[in-house]
Parts: sequence; C-alpha cells; structure tokens
Amino acid sequence: MDQQIQNRKLEQPNFKKIYKDLISKKHPDKLLKCEIILSKEIICALDIIRLEHIIFGQLRKEDLIFNQKHKSYDKETINEILSYQEKYKLNNTQIASYFKLSRNTISKWKKYNRSII
Repeated sequence: MDQQIQNRKLEQPNFKKIYKDLISKKHPDKLLKCEIILSKEIICALDIIRLEHIIFGQLRKEDLIFNQKHKSYDKETINEILSYQEKYKLNNTQIASYFKLSRNTISKWKKYNRSII
C-alpha cells in the first residue's frame, strides 16, 4: 500500500492532454502555434512555460508572483537553462531575469551540477 502511494507521488500530470484539451475548448485559434510543442513526446517545464505564454499572453504582476511560488524544475529543465546560459554567455542576473528566477537559484543549480560532475 505504501509503495502505491509513493509511486503515485512520483507520477506527473499528463500536461500534454491537459493543454490539448484547454486549447481545443477555450483557445482553438492558438492550436497551430502550440502544435510544435504539443507534438513532442515528452513535455518539459520550459515547454509548459512557453505554452502558458502562447495561450494566455502577458500575465498581470499579481498572477506572476503567485505562479512563481508554485514553479518546480526537473533535472533536464535545469540543465537546459544552464546550457542556454552558456550558449548565449549570460551571467546569473541575466539568465535569472530571462527565466524569472532568483539569482540564488541559478547559483545553487550551478553548484549542484559541479558536484555531480
């Protein structure tokens, strides 16, 4: 029984299905813009952020603050963000601003990646 509960916690929601339903019911005009992201086999956290931006556009400041508290990133997304930083030669402040993160978060991710390698 405990193993079933632990397995359920590790499962992620089916974001692909959620966003397809949302787009088809409420925003069918934006389906073509989102099709490239939705056609991927696995959708990462950055893809979800891109979909949100395409569907809802620019959010109000209050919504951004609320959403920021509930973000989480998997290892692949963290590596993608850090590789983006290296590719475009951005400092921690610039990359944090671009992805709406804390500079401290970027620093922690870099330290964690160094310790793994």
